[in-house]
Amino acid sequence: MLSTNVAQQHVLVMGYGVTGRSVADFLLTQGAHVTVIDRGDSSDDPSVTLLLQKGARFVWGEHPLELVEEPFAFVVKNPGISYYTPFVQALQEKGIPIYTDVELAYLFSEAAIIGITGSNGKTTTTSLIHQLLQGATEKGEAFLAGNIGVPALDVVARANPNDTIVMELSSFQLKGTEQFKPTIAVITNIFEAHMDYHKTRDDYVTSKLNLIRHLTPEDHLVYNYDSSELRQLLASTMACKVPFAVDCIDDDVRRNGVYAEGGRIFFRGEEVAQVADILIPGKHNLENALAAIAVAKLNQVANAHIVQVLRTYSGMPHRIQKIASHKGVDFYNDSKSTNTTAAITALNSFKQPIVYIGGGLDRGDDLSELVPHLEGVKVAHLYGESKMRMQTLFKQACLHDNLAEATEAAYRDAQAGDVVLLSPSCASWDQFKNFEERGNLFVETVRQLIAKENEYEGN
Repeated sequence: MLSTNVAQQHVLVMGYGVTGRSVADFLLTQGAHVTVIDRGDSSDDPSVTLLLQKGARFVWGEHPLELVEEPFAFVVKNPGISYYTPFVQALQEKGIPIYTDVELAYLFSEAAIIGITGSNGKTTTTSLIHQLLQGATEKGEAFLAGNIGVPALDVVARANPNDTIVMELSSFQLKGTEQFKPTIAVITNIFEAHMDYHKTRDDYVTSKLNLIRHLTPEDHLVYNYDSSELRQLLASTMACKVPFAVDCIDDDVRRNGVYAEGGRIFFRGEEVAQVADILIPGKHNLENALAAIAVAKLNQVANAHIVQVLRTYSGMPHRIQKIASHKGVDFYNDSKSTNTTAAITALNSFKQPIVYIGGGLDRGDDLSELVPHLEGVKVAHLYGESKMRMQTLFKQACLHDNLAEATEAAYRDAQAGDVVLLSPSCASWDQFKNFEERGNLFVETVRQLIAKENEYEGN
């Protein structure tokens, strides 16, 4: 079992991305002997020189199986590296424990940890919890960490016992934990996801539930009561359960949880805010907000502060993010929508007519799942590999060579009262490095079009 006494232990760090760097540096400061392996070659990175000076050893290129024979006490693996690679399987056969960085973060953290996971909504929920806690209590500072893009050990090194770490946790990260235990756990929902990594749904669910495996009656579990599956999976937990619900509101929810009813939001029967106070659109974001409100109330955050944050929080970039309003038209960037499930969520978030922008890498997904949710779409502007297949789904669709052209055409088509929505329903890799690059192009194109129109009218 892993402990905080790692001095003089030989540790293997797999992967030299941002997280790997953080892990290697942290372990070296604790007196461990660190070997870093990575399939790439970052030997010219200045950070490598610094770690070499601290005593790190680097192995670049293929993972040599002979390394498995070295006396490693444990391995800290980049969460994205598959457990089915020959090298990782060899480590497992050798009986060498394999962890992810969040296990180390838990063991070394002096600050309380709030852990958030779920198939959808965990990033928004994590970010909103952080906003609600920041500066709202007499305790110390609230830090973001984990899957949201901030290495957990970097935060642990800075946080003190009065602080709180708000940590987003993926199934990849949680699979590599053994003792991890937050003081408040949040599960937004659970669906089937990442089968290419986990191979089975059971492994995916089991990994997610590592979040709650060690909770005690002194800990709290905030969870989606509308999910019958979650209710069953969490039935045996020892934690103090705090359900949130939009649809399944019964006496248990009213006594112990957070719920939306009659346009109002309640925590254990106390009115906290109005549903209309939530700036980010959609039922899924109402659920995210309820989960975040539960955590805020458990931390004694005042209702007035909760309302203020709800009214100003505009969401995470590229996730149904409102980027502009111009002449009665609202523009939303949902570039994170890389599959039909995400696009359906976005399409159902608006009552206004939608000028839709979609397309991208054609992975052969069943795009017909979109059809029942296209009633509000006035016209679709499609681009990328999938545009021909997507065209058949819409009553009116226009085809374009790229996203910039599609955005310009959508801008021209939109009228006051409309929403221009980029929610591609496809991966970005046919024309972009990632969904962030795609979303940034959309945002910049919209802003340029608005500026150009304003300049023209000013003349």
